[in-house]
Amino acid sequence: MKIAVVGATGMVGQVMLKVLEERNFPVTELIPVASEKSVGKSVTFKGKEYTIVSMEDAVAMAPDIALFSAGGTTSREYAPLFAEAGTTVIDNSSVWRMEADKKLVVPEINASSLTKEDRIIANPNCSTIQLVMVLHPLNLKYNLKRVVVSTYQSVTGTGKNAVDQLNAEIHNSESVPTVYPYRIFQNALPHCDVFADDDYTKEEIKLMTEPKKIMGDSGFSLTATAVRVPVQGGHSESVNIEFENEFDLDEVKRILSETPGVILLDDVKNNIYPMPLLAEGKDEVFVGRIRRDISQPNTLNLWIVADNLRKGAATNAVQIAEYLVENKLV
Repeated sequence: MKIAVVGATGMVGQVMLKVLEERNFPVTELIPVASEKSVGKSVTFKGKEYTIVSMEDAVAMAPDIALFSAGGTTSREYAPLFAEAGTTVIDNSSVWRMEADKKLVVPEINASSLTKEDRIIANPNCSTIQLVMVLHPLNLKYNLKRVVVSTYQSVTGTGKNAVDQLNAEIHNSESVPTVYPYRIFQNALPHCDVFADDDYTKEEIKLMTEPKKIMGDSGFSLTATAVRVPVQGGHSESVNIEFENEFDLDEVKRILSETPGVILLDDVKNNIYPMPLLAEGKDEVFVGRIRRDISQPNTLNLWIVADNLRKGAATNAVQIAEYLVENKLV
């Protein structure tokens, strides 16, 4: 299995290599790809050094699967070229997610929709993935009516430069350029991605549109506020869910505890609940603080945390690749 990792030197690309190794994905030939300034340098995979190649060379090598994490502009230009060469692309950018002819996939929910004809597969937004992992099983049982989500997102979602900014601010250093309009240390920025004409950010728009496509259900409404916080371990979400049907709190907890890929951490008497410190480096989605909304009927409050670089990006992409291989779709 010839695998290309496009954006191999970036934060998500590095985690993709790590996850491929950890999960013992059947890589017989690794093709690390990065920008021109990185061509000729090397990355390490399973203890072996691999030389980084250019996009053009990688396309010519016709890998079986290309895991993309190189930004939307690169994906828009090169993903079709890989697809034309017979490669199946799993893309982590936002450019293909809402295209009508492209699948937006969280394997635990909708991998069964994939076919050999799907040459460009979209990996959802990191915040979306952890949200739908919890919403989907509850929707099947109680039917979603309205969802209100507020996020507390790690600086790792912005990239290495944001991590550098946070660390520089922690140590009172001015040696690195800033990527946020304000300091992030000891702060919270209600500003993830850029603002659209309606004053929602692109991150909020992704959260409001992607779940419906993944779950194949547009019968519920969803609104979001996305906030960047000085955390490196993962994204957190406060979620208020109104259902069409009444629910039993113990049954909700049972459903979530039995959902593959979800771990229930909900024992407040012993201070057990999800936190980025617990989620960092793990592939599961953690849910807790589950309680009835006493302000209106059929409504639930809960708290979701996941490592945005792993299940929110790299692990989900590798899981899609695993599904393709297991089902002989590549």
